[in-house]
Amino acid sequence: MARYTGPRVRISRRFNTPIFGPSKYLERRSYPPGVHGPRSRRKLTEYALGLFEKQKMRYYYGLLEKQFRGVYKRAIRKRGVTGELMLQILEARLDNVVFHLGFGSTRPAARQMVAHGHVLVNGRKVTIPSYALKVNDVVEVRDSSVSRQMANRSLEMSTSRAVPDWLSLNKDAYRGVVMRVPTRDEIQPIANEQAVVEFYSR
Repeated sequence: MARYTGPRVRISRRFNTPIFGPSKYLERRSYPPGVHGPRSRRKLTEYALGLFEKQKMRYYYGLLEKQFRGVYKRAIRKRGVTGELMLQILEARLDNVVFHLGFGSTRPAARQMVAHGHVLVNGRKVTIPSYALKVNDVVEVRDSSVSRQMANRSLEMSTSRAVPDWLSLNKDAYRGVVMRVPTRDEIQPIANEQAVVEFYSR
């Protein structure tokens, strides 16, 4: 399972954004990492700004470069606004939906939960975090003590996070349903998706 395993706080400090969730360390040192401390940085070029936004979104969803570029290629083959389509593809990933439903406390935790076989889609076990969900697909936690305990812990930790309107959650049944495709206003991305599209279209 290809994934980023390096230092997370360092990445969050580089972008000055809590990409992997809230961090007290990031609050104390809200400047880029390095030996020079909070010194001013030179103005970024247009290319560097595009790369900055692309990397930020890639780390946020937990994808490596090849996977993320694949999302862009899928988006440009569809009819519509490429940036919005990219976001919808990313949001419809199984690991991301498991996170939104609260079965995983973080995206990496949701990804691991899927990969270890704790999640069912339409009654069948799916172990591919990038699995693309469709409208009316049912996502549920497997009926085993280990799987349900993991989901319970995550649901307790995720009480402050609201489930998006495009998903429906039944906590008692450990089941969620994809009601519709999310709109651009509902996604609220961590980066500028148009800058990402322009970066790849060079």
